Amino acid sequence: MVIKIHLSRLMGERKLKIADVQRETGLARNTISGLYQETTARIDLATLDTLCKLFGCTVGELVEFVEDQAA
Repeated sequence: MVIKIHLSRLMGERKLKIADVQRETGLARNTISGLYQETTARIDLATLDTLCKLFGCTVGELVEFVEDQAA
């Protein structure tokens, strides 16, 4: 099982930098960076809500469960 975070794709489509998302949302830079690089271990529901509002997307468009190919 792998959880994919599509923040980098969403930001790229809108030509946004981490600083832009930080300014628009008020989220901590470390939070955004961890999601962008897919290194974060957990996501707060308020963070998901904030990012979904910013990008006008659903949670499923931001975060995706992908079956492990090796299994």
